[in-house]
Parts: sequence; C-alpha cells; structure tokens
Amino acid sequence: MRFIDEVKITIQSGNGGDGCVSFRREKFVPRGGPDGGDGGNGGDVYFQGDEGLNTLVNFRGKKNYRAENGMQGTGSCCNGKAGEDLIIKVPVGTLIREAESGEVLADITDNEQKVLLAEGGHGGMGNINFKTATNQVPQRATPGRDGITLELELELKLIADIALIGMPNAGKSTLISVLSAAKPKIADYPFTTLEPNLGVVKVGDNQSLVLADIPGLIEDASEGKGLGIKFLKHIERTKAFIHLVDVSWCLDEFEAFEQYVIIREELNKYNEELTQKKELVCLTKIDAMTDEEIKKFQTFFEEQLDKKVLPISSVSGDSMDHLKGLLFRLIREDDNQ
Repeated sequence: MRFIDEVKITIQSGNGGDGCVSFRREKFVPRGGPDGGDGGNGGDVYFQGDEGLNTLVNFRGKKNYRAENGMQGTGSCCNGKAGEDLIIKVPVGTLIREAESGEVLADITDNEQKVLLAEGGHGGMGNINFKTATNQVPQRATPGRDGITLELELELKLIADIALIGMPNAGKSTLISVLSAAKPKIADYPFTTLEPNLGVVKVGDNQSLVLADIPGLIEDASEGKGLGIKFLKHIERTKAFIHLVDVSWCLDEFEAFEQYVIIREELNKYNEELTQKKELVCLTKIDAMTDEEIKKFQTFFEEQLDKKVLPISSVSGDSMDHLKGLLFRLIREDDNQ
C-alpha cells in the first residue's frame, strides 16, 4: 500500500429536517388542533483513531465526506428521523487542521480516540410547538438548520517509540529488518528507503517497542534538499533516536564524526526540540574493520559526545541483544520521567 501522509478533504455535517405544519383530520373531530412534528437533527461528523491504519492513502480517492440529513417532521406529532452520524477513521498520529487558517482542530494520538469535528444542524420545530391560548391553529414551523462545512488538512505523523536516523545508506533499513519483522527495501545505494517503515521489536515475552525507519537525511534536508524534509515530521513524536553512522567508507574518525554533526545540525534547524531527545549513537557496517579500527572510532565518538557509543553489525548480528536492552532502557527511563 502506498504511503500517503498529507491530504485535503471536505467534510459536511447533515442538515436538520424541517418542522411540519399539520392539523388533526379525524372523523368526528371537526376542529383538530396542530400536530406537526419536529424535524430530525442532522448527523454529526467524527474522526476516530484506528491503529490498524498507517497511511492516509484511502483519502486520495475520495475528497468529500457528508453525514446524513435529518428527516422532515410529519403529522400526528411524529418527529423526523435524525440523520446518521459519519465516523471517519484515520491512523493514530493524524493531525487535523482547518485548511484556510491552519488552526489545529484535533490531534488523534490514541486508538479509538473519537473527536467531534462538525455538529449536525438542529431540526426545525413543528407547528405543535406554537399553539397558544390565542393561536389555536398556528400555521408556523421552522426550517432545519444547515450543517457545517469544513475544508480540512490531514497530516500523519507516525507514532513510534524510537526513530532510526542517519545519512542515506547508513544501515537503517537493514537494522530494522534484523530487529523486527519489517521487510523494507534494502540495497547498496542511497535513498532505497522512500517512505517510513515501522517495525515492532520484542524485548522479552511481554515487552515490545515500535521502531520507525526514516528515509536518509542529507545536508540542508531542513531546507527541502533530498527526501528528508518530507519525513522529518515523523520523528517529532518519538521518544528517542538511534543515530546510525556508517564508518565503513571513512578515511578517519574525523570524517565519520562529521556525518553525525551534519545530521544533528539539520535536526536543530528543523525543530530545536528534536536535539533534546534521548539518543543512542551506533557505528554501523563494521564487518570489514579490525578490532583496533573499531575501537579507535568508538573511543573518538565517546570522547566527543561524553557518552557510550555502540558498534553494531546487522550482518553478523553482533550486539543485537545488547542493543535491544539499551532501547528498552531508553523508553523505560523516558516513561518514568
């Protein structure tokens, strides 16, 4: 299924039904009074989170959504039937804005979270409501009120515990395929990941976390270069990052560390708060390196960052169990804050 994370749609709640002007017409009742019923209320429009969805692609084929109108009132004091509500299901993580003003109307962050966006029009009153001592035969009824029409922008920001970030071809897709059941496209050239991928990592029997594989970032990604700017929003909701640095092609540790600095600068340009998230730095593609070379790179990074750095091999599986434990610890510490 194609990944779509931004769409524009129009929603309209149902119109209220008109009230009815009617009088009793029965045998032996020559002067029957008013018996016009009220119109039914129009249907409301709700948005509801559905964890089974992970893209907005279903909205590409349909742009207009309308709830059912209320029915008109009838005689014999019968009120019109209310219009059926419309429930629009969206992926968890969907942000809903009013298109013209940009005002955020709802943020769907939980499964089955239900938000009313457009209330249906109220039904009109039948003439039975206007009978008075001085007006026994009211000819008056009120029309139903129109529903609300809204033009909306839907924006999906994936909800994951941890995001994999780094330069193109840093090994993000390979890592998520090893840690989870996700099967992203993997190749030995840049930009093989053209859309985010989610994977569930099991840590023990009853514990799991969700990883998001984000397309590779490059210098000036925050200004629209490459694919990065389109997907940077997907890491805003994550609790932490795994920052992957490919050291296999670097002539020295300084060149490798420059990759790290470039990505951090792009995160800061896009949203300064991103640089405040917890981060685990991993050195990738170490299979062809000697233990001495790996140690040299690791020591340099740890001295620069003043924290532990983990060399990993997705091919051999080295450090994978250790990595899972570190990831769970990151999430657990974040939840306890």
